[in-house]
Amino acid sequence: MARNQETGSNKSSETKKGAMTIQEAGKIGGEIRKEELGPEGYSELGKMGGEARKEQLGPGAYSELGHKGGQRVKQLIEEGKESEGQAEGKEDAKGGKPRH
Repeated sequence: MARNQETGSNKSSETKKGAMTIQEAGKIGGEIRKEELGPEGYSELGKMGGEARKEQLGPGAYSELGHKGGQRVKQLIEEGKESEGQAEGKEDAKGGKPRH
């Protein structure tokens, strides 16, 4: 990686006047695309992507993939409920009784 002779820092973390990093360019491009498509456009794009994936996997595998996603959501909800239950069972900050 090239280093700036004056400061000794990496060029990749610096931007010269008028220059732009790939990350900055991607962010700007994404913002422009978001304005072009709007919420409805993104929704349509997602549906198209889902249909393309369904064709790649076939109906059985696509259904199985959806089931796995649903199981993960169910697991996360249960973990959240358990976490809330543990937090409610503890005494409050003032050392009082547990809240129910």
